[in-house]
Order: sequence, then C-alpha cells, then structure tokens
Amino acid sequence: MIRLIKETRANRETGGYMVQALSESQTRDLLQTASVGRLACIVEDGPYVVPISYIVEGNSIYSHSLAGTKISAMRKNPRVCIQVDKIETALRWTSVLAFGTFEELTNDEERHRIINKLLYRFPFLTPVESTIALDAGSTEVVVFRIKIDKLTGVSEGEATELELLESLGSQTNVF
Repeated sequence: MIRLIKETRANRETGGYMVQALSESQTRDLLQTASVGRLACIVEDGPYVVPISYIVEGNSIYSHSLAGTKISAMRKNPRVCIQVDKIETALRWTSVLAFGTFEELTNDEERHRIINKLLYRFPFLTPVESTIALDAGSTEVVVFRIKIDKLTGVSEGEATELELLESLGSQTNVF
C-alpha cells in the first residue's frame, strides 16, 4: 500500500499564502498529467537529477533510456524518486514526489507495449526514440518502471479567509 504524507501549515508572513497537503486524488492527478518528471538517483555518493518523459499505470511509473549514467546508477542503487510540479507563479505552485524502486523490463512484449504508450502520449519524441519504437528489443534501450511505494504532494497558493482561520484553529460558523 502506498503511503500519502499529509501536512498543512499557514504562513502569516506571506500575506495569506498557505502550503497544504494534496489529497491522494490530487497527487495522482498531477503525477498522471505532468509532461516532464525529474528522476533523482545516486551517482558516486551524490544526488543526480535528470528530466524524463513517462507514463503512469497503477502504482508504477514507466519510462525508457539509452544506457548511460542514470541507468548505471539505478542498477547499482534502485531506490529513486520522481518529482513533478505545476508552477503558476512563485507563490502558487503544486509539487508531487513519488518514491520507489527501479526495475528493468526484460519481456519484449511488455517493452513494446510501454514504448508504444510513450509514443502515443509524446508523439514528438526525437528520431532516436522513434527508432526505439521499431526495435524495442534492442539491448541498448532500457525500458523500466519505478514501483511507487510512497507519494507526497503539496501546494502553495493564496488561502481564503476561511482556510486561514481553520488552519489557525479558529472556530468559524458558516450560515
């Protein structure tokens, strides 16, 4: 089961802006609809973050890559996270982190299915990626999933007066 971290806090210094936890539904919606995720892994004992295109199915995030630094890093330490966001302004944004475990897909049928779904969602992939779709069985192309075990999501934005009062523990009556 996936754990969803919930946090809420009001910040009086920002003039009524709040950071609040997203519901599981809001968290999953952003994860499903974002066009770019930032994959974080460990390279030589330090953080390494790269943008990826991806799709979500159930509790897994699927992507692909040519062999290189991130694939080597994930093979060595399969614990990773993916961050996605929607930024409207510096004070109005939403962010999601999905933590999980990297797994390479080795079944050719599953690899083709995922590559085709990626091409469907991202029809303007580069020519190299388009060639991958024709030959997803190539040993150079790594198709992988991140099995999600924890999701967090927060947003910041202008709070209504009612939300500010509730976050401060005030009793309010709405008629």
